[in-house]
Amino acid sequence: MKAFMLPSRRSTLAKDKVNAYLGFCVKARKIVLGSGAIDMLRGGVHLILVCSSAGKNTFKLALKYKNRFACPLMICKCGLEYAVNKSNCKIAAVKDLNLAKAIVANACEEYEIYAGGVEN
Repeated sequence: MKAFMLPSRRSTLAKDKVNAYLGFCVKARKIVLGSGAIDMLRGGVHLILVCSSAGKNTFKLALKYKNRFACPLMICKCGLEYAVNKSNCKIAAVKDLNLAKAIVANACEEYEIYAGGVEN
């Protein structure tokens, strides 16, 4: 039998902060949702977000965008579609530098920065 554990207060607050910053991005129209829309961008991207439930090809696209825009890639374990309030959203790009810095600075265990790894 598993013991029920409440999430720590710090991780809950950090998750809420990141979700609030993503909400600010949506409200200010500083976030682009979907791979087709990100493909049309020429620059000005400061953070790429990808959902952990995204497929292998979507993750390859996220790595391509990370290299093209020279920005960090963040993996969202709690479901990106809930954070940006758009159903079936698996990839997003933040266009505001200050909001991107705030999201990266307040990342908790639900949001992790991709540091590279072995590709199959």
